[in-house]
Amino acid sequence: MSGSLTLAKRAAVAGRVVLAIGGGYGIAALATILLSLTLPLPRAEAVTAATLASFAVMVGVVVVAFAARSLGRAAAILGGLALALALALRLATGSFPFGFGS
Repeated sequence: MSGSLTLAKRAAVAGRVVLAIGGGYGIAALATILLSLTLPLPRAEAVTAATLASFAVMVGVVVVAFAARSLGRAAAILGGLALALALALRLATGSFPFGFGS
């Protein structure tokens, strides 16, 4: 059978699924926190707008996870994005998210 997937290909797809779900959740959470703190709106409206935007962020992360040429490249892109969001949050609040760092 020439159409069957090898174990390596199946593992790569499974890795992308895990990266899309876990990375998407983490990046969407970081983006939601950052946007809710920095949007120039009343607090309730900023949180609502940031939460709505997080759905688009999650979809974007899933697209990136599956569009990258390799699993390593997808992980590097999403890791860099998460790091950039965490550093921006550090600048905005003076502390790292979720109690990381000092």
